[in-house]
Amino acid sequence: MKRAQLIGITIALVAGGAAFVGMQFMVAPKPAQIVQKQTIDSVRVLVASDTIGLGERASPAKLKWMEWPASAAQGGSFITNTTRPNAISELSGGVARTPIERFEPISENKLIKVGKGGVLAAILPSGMRAVSTKVTQLTAAGKLILPNDHVDVILTERKRGRNGNEEHVSRTLFRNIRVLAMGQQIEATKDQKDSAGAADVATLELTPNQSEQLVRANMTGQLSLALRSVADMNRDKGDASPSSRKAEGTDGVRMLKYGVKGRAYGIN
Repeated sequence: MKRAQLIGITIALVAGGAAFVGMQFMVAPKPAQIVQKQTIDSVRVLVASDTIGLGERASPAKLKWMEWPASAAQGGSFITNTTRPNAISELSGGVARTPIERFEPISENKLIKVGKGGVLAAILPSGMRAVSTKVTQLTAAGKLILPNDHVDVILTERKRGRNGNEEHVSRTLFRNIRVLAMGQQIEATKDQKDSAGAADVATLELTPNQSEQLVRANMTGQLSLALRSVADMNRDKGDASPSSRKAEGTDGVRMLKYGVKGRAYGIN
């Protein structure tokens, strides 16, 4: 065999070997990635499986257990399957004191078990009273007041002035009072955006002392509800006082005679 042929055969063999080795690297499977799983301590927390409205009774279908990180479920407000395994059956039929969103954790102060009392008694805070008063289009902001709105309660009475003529006196009894219900409705529904309909009675959340004053006021004059802004819900809550009236720029009550403003008499 000639020398040139040997050189050609050698080059072909080397090239073929290199190509074979290259193909092995190309088709060889990639090394498997090692995935390390990190275990997080979790606990099953009682949550709402669907939205529960204010005053609505929770059925077993609206309660469920959901996995939560144990570090996030610390505290007495959470109900877990380890501390209260029968919570679903125990709280079934309870009344929501506040609206509960889907997957929101259930706590004792949000969903309470009701005995023989009604729904309104269940949502009424401890120490407070529910007292009703008649309302009209003129005395309740055109009946646009809805449950959970906050109002000022104004009393208008007939008084005999110093000159012997009959006059009307208006004064604010209470400020920033929560409306518990309008008629039989204790929660504004999703399709009811701006009106309480034909409700002619408003039920207010009052202290025992305020309840007595409201009952007397219903017998002596006409009550009106002044709707407050949402931004003012945390201000001036409670009974109206001379100091609060001065803060608003007046130091007395305004006398009205046949709808015409008269002089203001100071309060000592």
